[in-house]
Amino acid sequence: MSDIHHTQESSRISTTDTLIDGASPQDHASKLADPNAYPSVIPPTHTNRTLIVCFDGTGDQFDNDNSNIVKFVSLLKKDDRTQQMVYYQTGIGTYTSSPKTTVSPWSAKIQKTIDLMFATSLNAHVQGGYQFLMQNYAAGDKICIFGFSRGAYTARSLAGMLHKIGLLPPYNAEQIPFAYQMYLNTEKSGWAQSNEFKRTFSINVDIEFVGVWDTVASVGLIPDIRLPFTTSNAVVKTFRHAVSLDERRAKFKANLWNTPDDKDANLGLPLPPPSEEVPPTPTEATSTAVEAKSGSGFTQRKGKSQVKRPVGVKQADKGNDDLSALERTHSHHASRGGERKPTDIKEVWFAGCHCDVGGGSVNNETRHSLARIPLRWMVREIFKANTGILFEADRLFEIGMHPASLYPEVKPRSTTLQDVGNRKIRKHSVKEIPTRPHAVLTYLNEEPALEDVCDPKPLGVDDFLGEDEEELMDALSPAYDQLEKWSWWFMEKIPLSLLWQEESGWVSCRGRNLEAPRYIPHQKDAGIRIHRSVKLRMEAEFEDEALKKKYSESDGKYEPRPDITVEPKWVDLDPNA
Repeated sequence: MSDIHHTQESSRISTTDTLIDGASPQDHASKLADPNAYPSVIPPTHTNRTLIVCFDGTGDQFDNDNSNIVKFVSLLKKDDRTQQMVYYQTGIGTYTSSPKTTVSPWSAKIQKTIDLMFATSLNAHVQGGYQFLMQNYAAGDKICIFGFSRGAYTARSLAGMLHKIGLLPPYNAEQIPFAYQMYLNTEKSGWAQSNEFKRTFSINVDIEFVGVWDTVASVGLIPDIRLPFTTSNAVVKTFRHAVSLDERRAKFKANLWNTPDDKDANLGLPLPPPSEEVPPTPTEATSTAVEAKSGSGFTQRKGKSQVKRPVGVKQADKGNDDLSALERTHSHHASRGGERKPTDIKEVWFAGCHCDVGGGSVNNETRHSLARIPLRWMVREIFKANTGILFEADRLFEIGMHPASLYPEVKPRSTTLQDVGNRKIRKHSVKEIPTRPHAVLTYLNEEPALEDVCDPKPLGVDDFLGEDEEELMDALSPAYDQLEKWSWWFMEKIPLSLLWQEESGWVSCRGRNLEAPRYIPHQKDAGIRIHRSVKLRMEAEFEDEALKKKYSESDGKYEPRPDITVEPKWVDLDPNA
């Protein structure tokens, strides 16, 4: 490992001890002081065991183009259940919940197709994660939940179920379907019943960390009903969300987290008298939409002052507003007294479309891709939050991170960006970016050697270019817009039931989406966090002549599709972002 010292935690010694190997204490201390030293697992130990639940995206499983969920799981320590347990679930549409003996191959295929379209197995996915926690949770364990796409919605639904119903003791599998039905019940009587069920059978648990990649507002093709506590949840300590800037598909509108105002921040208060109304959150209160404006300091495309919106008659989604009010009341009921610290929330926007944020669009051998950037950001946020999640240190090189940048302390990113120079945003090619590292943004067309195919070597320290260089090369990778496929393009032209978030709350619309970009609410009041890599990408021209022409109003350079009406907070560049 050349100048990198792979140092085990057990080698930490006192400088006053006599060393068995005859070396002086000062020699060992100098090695341990090496800024590039790291133990084999980081952090080496933690005071609490961690239970990790991971839900993959729609149709995603371990295959040739793995998502960020699979790549994240590959980084985790999994060989000691006394320290950490990991549960991975393939995405909606990858399997049927019916017994195999009763389902023919054709029937199973039809069920999977229906599941891909309508997410009919969402209940089975949520209950599967719940059962894992029920069977393994012990007092003091930390619960961390992750997901991508519909798996992100599944993750947030599981967190919501834990808040509303609590966690059943082990060996109560027969109770789980009943508990799930009570979680779904949003009638006033249902909320009262769930409180009584929780008090009788369950225990209260906190959720240490929820990390999701690009949660979508629509789980299926049919009009969606939001499940309780999927847009705010008092038992979640830390919430991190990587969101796509460039996704435009009708059923892929962003599902953002609601930030409570000061009146809602202290959800652990005694139940108010029946006559006292619980105040609404800002996203539920009526407000005037922020109009696009110039002079914000952010590059605006010429003629981009008018936001392109779906075509149809839109109306406030009353059902979701009523649900939000009941959620706040339930949070008061569920309180055990005292003031609960509000959820630490950070939602950050990244360049690219849906799978450019959550992964799954490029072959596993592709050296660089946009999806690696939000994966690294999530890992860094996990360490910042001190979750205790244990990582195999050497695996971090595979995603373009050095373990010493995360442990024993999280080192801040450079406050300056790499120079793009004359590099361009690469176009798609028959052969994607090579599997081996390279110092310049070029393509290698030679066929891989047979021994490399039969015995592929994982990326390691010798392949690592430095995180800034890795980020530059990832930021200039091509995006994968699914609207280039006729089946997705066709859906933009037909009337559909659409659902998205605005300043006034959830809005529903029956109409055509027509490739409308995502709408980013609350920019004026709350600002917007955009990752530093977007700024890098905006400095480069497209190599693809068709894209260069498409972005002619920004001189052939990349520009995010949504209207950005304020100067962004550049995450990992601005220390205050």
